Amino acid sequence: MSGRLVHVGSAVVDYVYRIDALPAPGTEKTASSYARVAGGGFNMMVAARRTGMRVVFGGQLGTGPDGDFLRAAFAAEGISTLTPPSPLMDSGNCVAMISGDAERTFVSWPGAESRLTRDMMASVQVQAGDWVFTSGYTLSYPGSRDALADWIEALPAEVPFVFDPTPVIAEIPRPILDRVLARTTWLSCNTSEAAAIAGSGDAQTAAIRLLADHCRKAAGVVIRDGAQGCLVRLADGGTRAIPGFEVAAVDTNGAGDAHIGAFVSGLSRDMPPCEA
Repeated sequence: MSGRLVHVGSAVVDYVYRIDALPAPGTEKTASSYARVAGGGFNMMVAARRTGMRVVFGGQLGTGPDGDFLRAAFAAEGISTLTPPSPLMDSGNCVAMISGDAERTFVSWPGAESRLTRDMMASVQVQAGDWVFTSGYTLSYPGSRDALADWIEALPAEVPFVFDPTPVIAEIPRPILDRVLARTTWLSCNTSEAAAIAGSGDAQTAAIRLLADHCRKAAGVVIRDGAQGCLVRLADGGTRAIPGFEVAAVDTNGAGDAHIGAFVSGLSRDMPPCEA
């Protein structure tokens, strides 16, 4: 049986508004629809869970209406939480505006997920066969990044660690980012994030630099490129472009998260990386 996904990122509540186009500065728009949904790292966890992997959450949820909403969403998917809820604050939230072309614009407010301490992380124990994941969001928060980076560095060498730097990569202090990349087994990022780490160039050039200069212990990197698919480069030099397939874009919110969740789930079942 495959091990668990131990997710030590963040989960928030998304307040999703669908609009035809973003409002001009100083103006107002009426949304065509609204939804309150579990978001952030929850999307990645659900993708892994629904493709057959056991999932536990090692981040922190809050005390309040948003924390309660997330706990209910976790329970519905069979995802357990390893840490107690924050007694001081609610979980964070994110306003997501999705325009007619399926593009996303966000405004977020960090909550309990942005506060991780070394004592709290000590209660998150990994087991043989587990896979650990975190995202750049949790490493961007001043109240969580030091404890999380220390915990990641202390992981047993045999435990695979998967990292997604996310669009907030510029907000992660470079020393913290370098420490996490050095422990990364699989890096999954988009083309912009790859360039932010490795410098300009095409995806293959970025992948070569990432493995040679930043993720020296990694088994491989995945660079996502939207509708074009993704590039997979392995530590042994094997490279393959995985084409995307055409779908009608309804909502690209959480697309990268879903991709990573299904990928890690496949790897945990010994699926070859390019198939995963």
